[in-house]
Amino acid sequence: MFEALRMSLNATAVFGFILYIVVAMALFALFQFLYTRITPHKEFELIRENNPAAAIALGGSLIGFALPASNIISYSVSVVDFVVWVLIAAVVQLLAFVGTGLVLKGLAARIARGELAAAIYAASVAISVGFLNSACMTPAA
Repeated sequence: MFEALRMSLNATAVFGFILYIVVAMALFALFQFLYTRITPHKEFELIRENNPAAAIALGGSLIGFALPASNIISYSVSVVDFVVWVLIAAVVQLLAFVGTGLVLKGLAARIARGELAAAIYAASVAISVGFLNSACMTPAA
C-alpha cells in the first residue's frame, strides 16, 4: 500500500498537479473576471444584496466553464495546450450567455430584478453548453 502511495506521489506527479491546479485556478478566476465584466449586470454587487438570480446565473456559467476545463486537463498534452483549449471553452461559454440573451430578451435586467426563472434558464443553458463543449474537446481518433 505504501509503495503504491509513494509511486503516485512522486515529485513529477506532485509538480504536475501543482502546475495544473495553479493554472486552472488562474484561468477560472480570469473567466469569472471576464464574464462579470462582459455581462451588463453587476453579479457580485447583486449577490452581496442577496439576489439569488445573480448567484444562480453566475454559478451556472462557472460550472459550464469548469466542465470542459476539467476534461481538457485530462486530455491535454501540455500546459500550453490546456490554456489554448480552455480559452476556447471560455469563448464558447461567453457566447452561450450572449445567445441566451437573444432568446430571453432583457436577460441581464431580469437577473438584476431577481427573476429566478430567467436565472435558472441561463444557468441551465450554461451548464448544458459546458457539457457539450466538454464532450467535443476530446482527442481526434
